[in-house]
Formats: sequence, C-alpha cells, structure tokens
Amino acid sequence: MSSVLANNISGKVVVITGGSSGLGETTARHLASLGASVVLGARRIDKLEAIAADIRTAGGKVAVQATDVTSQDEVKALVNLAQERFGKVDVVINNAGLMAIAPLAETRVDEWDRMIDINVKGLLYGVAAALPIFQEQGSGHFINISSVAGIKVFSPGGTVYSGTKFAVRAIAEGLRHEVGGKIRSTIISPGAVESELKHGSSDAQGAAFVKDFYQQNEIPSESVARAIAYAIEQPADVDINEIVLRPTVQEF
Repeated sequence: MSSVLANNISGKVVVITGGSSGLGETTARHLASLGASVVLGARRIDKLEAIAADIRTAGGKVAVQATDVTSQDEVKALVNLAQERFGKVDVVINNAGLMAIAPLAETRVDEWDRMIDINVKGLLYGVAAALPIFQEQGSGHFINISSVAGIKVFSPGGTVYSGTKFAVRAIAEGLRHEVGGKIRSTIISPGAVESELKHGSSDAQGAAFVKDFYQQNEIPSESVARAIAYAIEQPADVDINEIVLRPTVQEF
C-alpha cells in the first residue's frame, strides 16, 4: 500500500456495527492497524472489550459500546460516541447481519422479522444516525455489507435473506444517488466468508446445508477487510460503489 493511500485511512474515525466477531472484528483490527480510530458496536460487550484490549495493546485507538442495531436509539448512541470520543465520524460500516436459512413453507415468521429488523432496518438506523453528521461535515462514507445473495436469490431456503440483501443494495444505491458528491456509498457483497453468519439458522436442514456449503467454499474474513480498506483508502473524489468477492471455488 502506498503511503498516500495509507494516509487516507490513518486518522479516520470508523464506526462498525456487528463488531464483536467475523467481518466486523477482522475489519476493526485491520483498519486500526492502518491508523484508523475504530468504534465498535454489538450486543456482546464482553467480546467487544476483549477486542478493544487487543487493539489498544497493539497501539490502536478504539471505543466500544453495547449496541443492538434493532434499536434506533442505540445505533444513534454508537455514532454519537464516535463523534464525542474522536471529534468526528468519517465512515460507518453497516455490518450487523443475520442469515436464517429455511424454506418459506416452514413459515418462520419470527426469523423473517429478525432478518428484516437487523439487515434492513439496522442499516437504515445507521444511515439516520450518521447522515446529518456527514452532511454537516461535508464528507463521509457509508459501507453497507450485502451479499452475493443480494445479486442472485439464494433459494430454496434463503429467499427472505436474499430479499433483505437485495434491499441493502437498493438502499445503498439510492443513498449514493441522493447524497453522492461529498458523501460516498459502497456496497460490499461477499460470498462464503468465515464468520458467525453461518450459525444463524434454527432450521435443522437449513443449518446442515449452510454448514456443508461453508465448509466447501469459505475464505477468511480478512478477504473482506482488505476490500473495505481498499474502498476507504481511495482519494475523496473516488467512490468505489460496489465490490463483489467470492471464494474462487464458489459457483453461486
């Protein structure tokens, strides 16, 4: 990485939801190592505090707060913490997600509701919290984690999950169109990547399918962290709008 690009990460303040494991954790560690101040939210404060201790030991800057992205107030409080602790907010990574795989005929409505609340409304709460700050600053960057399942419907079993990830892509693209110019918008659409996402299915058949699929395909979460860093490190006049990355062996 050139020093010019590295400097486009160093000193930036990055908020990450779903920061206690998987993509969120790995991205936080990676960006902190490049000089960003990271602000992590997730429900499991013990996990967040352990990650924060590691980052501080390595010389990084970090703040954490217990955050349930289904609560607008908690997401707003997380973004406000970043502004209060570090004086600004440069990037918001809407990463928290749930993937519950089951046939529609199982009518697991509670899981449908949870996926919509976390994957769609959680993202919107992140936008609502940060957009006024970005507009006042005249700069900012939203990074929204979608999926290859937001490009091709992952069915049978992943129909509702795909619906939420199609929504992520639609909202993120509309956001770019509405506020682009000074505020950047990036969609990250990964394939099978090592994270806790694969453990979200309560349906036994769906869980077994996902476990097998990931065992055959998954790549390390660092793959996504590098893609996110690439989007952030670009000069302010360059907006990386979408990155799709899959394991080489993944067909879907």
